[in-house]
Amino acid sequence: MRCPYCGSLDDKVIESRTMANGESIRRRRECNSCGYRFTSYERIEEKPFMVVKRDGRREPFDRAKLERGIERALEKRPVSTSMVDQIATEIEDEAVMRGKVSREISTADLGELVLQRLYGIDKVAYIRFASVYKHFENLDEFLTEVNNVEGNKK
Repeated sequence: MRCPYCGSLDDKVIESRTMANGESIRRRRECNSCGYRFTSYERIEEKPFMVVKRDGRREPFDRAKLERGIERALEKRPVSTSMVDQIATEIEDEAVMRGKVSREISTADLGELVLQRLYGIDKVAYIRFASVYKHFENLDEFLTEVNNVEGNKK
């Protein structure tokens, strides 16, 4: 580790502590050349969890993007913001479990997870999200989806 004060690469570890539930290590170090004490942190660098888009592109999973989509669907609906966070957490956990081996999930699978959660919470939000996610081509497709929701409600 390079000393931030003098640039020397000769240092010793004085103290090590596990941080963040064992996910990182904090080390206090002392430079053997100048005596300056500094702190370094170590953590495991994991391969990022990826989302496979419809056109085959891959991009890192973005929880904020997921939350925005859920918030848009639930806009002006009687659902708390803490519920949005809970839904996003459940979906993220499920997505990671499904893509545990490959470290990726398709947007189709991710969209289905969102639809499943929204269906159980708010039917209007479900229809809003489905109208964007399923790319309805015409009014008949939209009405069919609404009728399916109404039919399952009874």
